[in-house]
Amino acid sequence: MSYRFLLHHLVAEAAERNPGAVAVVDRDRRLTYGELDERSARLAAVLVDLGVLPGSRVALYLDKSLESLVAIYATLRCGAAYVPLDPRSPTPRLGYILRDCGVTTLISSRTKAAAWPALVAEGAPLRQVVVLDGAGETGDDTGADPGGALHVVDAAAASLTVHPLWGTRPGASDLDLAYILYTSGSTGQPKGVMLTHRNALAFVDWATATISVTAADRLSSHAPLHFDLSVFDLYAAASAGATLCLVPTSASVFPVEMARFIAEQEITIWYSVPSVLTMLAERGGLQTGALPLLRAAVFAGEVFPSKYLAKLMGLLPHVSFWNWYGPTETNVCTSYRVESPPAADAGDIPIGRPIDNVEGLVVGPDNLAVPVGEVGELLIRGSTVMRGYWGDPDKTAARLVPDPRPGALGDPVYRTGDLVSELPSGDYRFHGRADNQIKSRGYRIELGEIEAAINAHPGVVECAAVAIPDEQISNRIKVVAVAEGVTGPELASFCAGRVPRYMVPDEIELRAALPRTSTGKVDRVALAAREP
Repeated sequence: MSYRFLLHHLVAEAAERNPGAVAVVDRDRRLTYGELDERSARLAAVLVDLGVLPGSRVALYLDKSLESLVAIYATLRCGAAYVPLDPRSPTPRLGYILRDCGVTTLISSRTKAAAWPALVAEGAPLRQVVVLDGAGETGDDTGADPGGALHVVDAAAASLTVHPLWGTRPGASDLDLAYILYTSGSTGQPKGVMLTHRNALAFVDWATATISVTAADRLSSHAPLHFDLSVFDLYAAASAGATLCLVPTSASVFPVEMARFIAEQEITIWYSVPSVLTMLAERGGLQTGALPLLRAAVFAGEVFPSKYLAKLMGLLPHVSFWNWYGPTETNVCTSYRVESPPAADAGDIPIGRPIDNVEGLVVGPDNLAVPVGEVGELLIRGSTVMRGYWGDPDKTAARLVPDPRPGALGDPVYRTGDLVSELPSGDYRFHGRADNQIKSRGYRIELGEIEAAINAHPGVVECAAVAIPDEQISNRIKVVAVAEGVTGPELASFCAGRVPRYMVPDEIELRAALPRTSTGKVDRVALAAREP
């Protein structure tokens, strides 16, 4: 039987086709599609009994693991939306996210128990914590107060009192909210991007067909679950009935370990930010023709410097390389296949043209389309575009705007804030941001959020954050601060308690005053230009 209009249907269909096929590998542990389907159904039954309803938000406070995938599909089966938390983020930020989207049910693990009271202290409205630690761990001796009822669940043995999938609830729609991903916000607080089942599946269906993913493939899962790159990993693998291999942290830190992981796990499709592939090319110890089973390398999230891309393509001539582009708000919306190694001085490669069921429009400040070759802001319209920002209609209205083309009807367009030009080939070339947002290590970062965190220190008079271009990670983050009675390292430590690790400045410089323009504004150009 065929469903495929909701994300969790992908696993159910894969289990129906071949229940014994391996769905996910986590080091020396694995789950078949039959086991993933059944365990997620059993956990969904528990969640329904605990009062999780269609439209509820369920937060996942877990390291990426077999259990986290079970939790995702169980949440979706309930008609609820999952909110993946960054396990490494400071508790004030996590507490804000839980407050912002009204999370009352948290799925976590024993290893995170010590943080639960801190989340509650930050105002998280938790009514219950579901501890998902795997087979055999059924005790409740976590030693921490979760701020609500505590339920320790073995998803392999939980009673299957209901099966939310097979009796799909009346009115279920692919327009239902599937997940909320929180990204950096210009106001100093993260914003929740709402994605529906249709948004994700429109991208996944295109991606699976474009990369020709089959049940014989083994996909890497490098991106954390709170990062939008994980959407391809999870759901393209499930769509094809392929195997998803979770990349251990050590392989992310040490390029030689990464190369070994790809070889030993027989990875055929790799997807990550370019800086990871740059490290693989530079320090992975690869010889020409290495990793013979790898057939596709896909990168997204930041610019891939041509000299490093060319080097990697030279080392892996049998691999097809793809550059995908798209803010979290649009999933992936453009694609470009790199047919041959670029010249080292060729400049940035194009970001490609819109994928199926997506339209792009390049406009000037007057909202009119600019001629081919001229730079303008990229607007995106289509099935992959988000529903909006959780609880923020004003911000939603500022980004999802009416199609500016004369006589245009239908869906709004998303203002990306990215500057591009259209090439004669129809592909787009990326020229940077139109605002204060940057990319670093693949993450989209609002410099204003970093400034808000630093300014919260009582010793700081004022500060400014600037981006310093870096070939390997796109941008380093530098903060210049006017402060009294505090050192740069102390400010870095203070900031680390308020923002994720990837947003902590690479450098903090203390000065007596910040440079100003003739209009009295902080001269950010001068700050960046003084970098040696």
